Amino acid sequence: MTSLPHGYRALVIGASGGIGSAVASVLEADPACGAVLRLSRRADGLDVTREESVAAAAERLDGEFHLIFSATGGLTIDGVGPEKSLRQISADAMMKQFALNALGTALVTKHFAPKLSRKERALMAFLSARVGSIGDNHLGGWISYRASKAALNQIVRTASIELSRSHPQAVLLALHPGTVATTLSEKYSGNHARTEPADSAKAMLSVLDGRDAGQTGHFYAYDGQPIEW
Repeated sequence: MTSLPHGYRALVIGASGGIGSAVASVLEADPACGAVLRLSRRADGLDVTREESVAAAAERLDGEFHLIFSATGGLTIDGVGPEKSLRQISADAMMKQFALNALGTALVTKHFAPKLSRKERALMAFLSARVGSIGDNHLGGWISYRASKAALNQIVRTASIELSRSHPQAVLLALHPGTVATTLSEKYSGNHARTEPADSAKAMLSVLDGRDAGQTGHFYAYDGQPIEW
């Protein structure tokens, strides 16, 4: 991460997942990085849908961070995958999508964004998905997942405006990782080529590294191309 000060501190939330683990490993291999902290539900009991869990995790961390990457989220939750039609909408399944993808993003931002460096450049990113784009939706389906990711995008956009007042050098982004070879995409990739987690992680970190404060609150794909809302 060439835009961050030497010895920068990083935090990866959701670090036990395929993408989160890859992001943490890429950062740990960066000679300019001073420390990488990992948080996850599997290792630490962090539940981003419960505010008390998020608040407690944030309180346990000392000092400021130059980079916070949240790789939490879900496509299939409790065995329920994305809907193919309106007839398949389930209120319970939709609420679980929003709890993890949208509420989780809001709670992580609320409790962890204040830990970003105020005096130096700081970066924060959340995993979104291209299917969360309203303008790019030409196929329909996947209503709950699409809507929860669209909500995530709005949370990131709104939070970036507030954060710019207290952290003028901060950049907050929503990032589309591509179709990555993880358990999340395994059942839904069809014949599409899947990117290895390490390659997606490197690409997203490069996008994040290359954006300035004037581009905060935007939505980008792993290849650096902006995605319409």
